[in-house]
Amino acid sequence: MIRETYEVERLLGEGAFAEVYRVKHRFLGRQALKIFKVPGMTFEEIEQVMGEAALLSQLGHPNIIRVYDANVFETPKGNYGFFTMEYVAGGSLDKFWQSFGRSLIPIETTVDLIRQLCRGIAVGHSENPPIIHRDIKPQNILVGYDGDGLRVRVSDFGLAKRVNPLTFYASARGTINFKAPEVFSNPLQDSCAGDVWAIGTTLYLLLTDQLPFPEIGDESVFNRQSFERPIEPPSNVNFEVDDELEKICLRALSINPKYRHKDANELLKEMENWKPAQLIKPRTNIRETSKESLGDYSPFHEEDGHKLCAKALELAKKPSQLSQAADLMEESFQKYPPLREKYQDLIKLWRRGISY
Repeated sequence: MIRETYEVERLLGEGAFAEVYRVKHRFLGRQALKIFKVPGMTFEEIEQVMGEAALLSQLGHPNIIRVYDANVFETPKGNYGFFTMEYVAGGSLDKFWQSFGRSLIPIETTVDLIRQLCRGIAVGHSENPPIIHRDIKPQNILVGYDGDGLRVRVSDFGLAKRVNPLTFYASARGTINFKAPEVFSNPLQDSCAGDVWAIGTTLYLLLTDQLPFPEIGDESVFNRQSFERPIEPPSNVNFEVDDELEKICLRALSINPKYRHKDANELLKEMENWKPAQLIKPRTNIRETSKESLGDYSPFHEEDGHKLCAKALELAKKPSQLSQAADLMEESFQKYPPLREKYQDLIKLWRRGISY
């Protein structure tokens, strides 16, 4: 128990500076709790690292993770800072992407996810001066179900900061595969256009199951000249990518930031104007893909998935347990993704408080 309020249930993930746990609030149900690893910090030091919580509390939007509480708790080792936020049972975008196995995510689903991602990032880009995320990647994008369907929440603003109003740049950190080319020449060139590059890389990944420049992650192979080679058009891998969508994706991945969308608002406008075109490209263009671009691919666990699914269906018989039932069903999709097609519409009903 933390502060006699939060019952820690299990570890969800960890980074260099913090761990995230699923917790059960004494009165309000499940939440996610982010705790900073360094014990014995002074209140001044804790206040400094709480910048992410403060930032998230200001950027209220359906596509940005909500923060509920920020505080400190004492242990024999010293004080730990923490904050709590909404728990998204579906997990991160990389897990959602992996759940499609060797199949590509449907185009309409990909476009919907990227539009929502842009809406969340655009909130920061619209500030004066703008706030850039600096670490956009599938692991920091949460995907779950609400009453209307899939909903994206942008998380982990731990690297976000306000851009210098004079230069509109900030120092570069984050995950190398999703960093824009200019950052490799000048570490001070993180910008709104750099966030656009990361969104474009995410879009390319969802469309093709591969990264535009996979060698970036391999220090023994990568050098800045790697960006001089042309990006393989997404339509070469996925025949359902039409000319307009390909144009949007490749513009977001322009090597020169001057030719990119200037911010997430501009990219969002193009994504919202996109309409599916009638396909004329032959199916011979399709290529077998895999989900190994982001590292180890987690195998499916059919038995575990069905067990969670059965628990969810049993819980849903009680109207007061619908929220927990929906969480369990989303977790079952992670274990055994084929359950998604059968039960995703049921989750929408449960999220609306409808038990059948």
